[in-house]
Amino acid sequence: MPTLTTYQTRIIPDWVDYNGHLRDAFYLLIFSYATDALMDRLGMDSNNREASGHSLFTLELHLNYLHEVKLDADVEVHTQIIGHDRKRLHLYHSLHLVGGDKELAGNEQMLLHVDLAGPRSAPFSEATLSKLQAIVADQTDLPAPAWIGRVIALPK
Repeated sequence: MPTLTTYQTRIIPDWVDYNGHLRDAFYLLIFSYATDALMDRLGMDSNNREASGHSLFTLELHLNYLHEVKLDADVEVHTQIIGHDRKRLHLYHSLHLVGGDKELAGNEQMLLHVDLAGPRSAPFSEATLSKLQAIVADQTDLPAPAWIGRVIALPK
């Protein structure tokens, strides 16, 4: 199975800067919507959040701008699960033109499953873990994304 396509959209005028490119903040908005779609796929939609009192919080993310994205471009997000444990989810989103292979931007995220009553970390439910494991099993042949595990630093 290839990476999941978790979100599609067209780049609208309000998202474009003075250079005619997608503004940096809107890359993250698009990736955030892809994370929401992944949560829905894992059974962690708004109904589940209300019933269980659990959700995902973003602990850290890295965003790499690789190629220009312009007004009216139709884009999609591909999502790959890099890893997970009982409480955390490490994922990678890549932005592409719809139907294209060229990666326009990459977004690595570490998410934490949280009991909202605390808030404090909480283990995933068995149902969510099962869905995560199924996605990971389907993605075992995918190579590791080139843009994961990066650190921001000037060369020494």
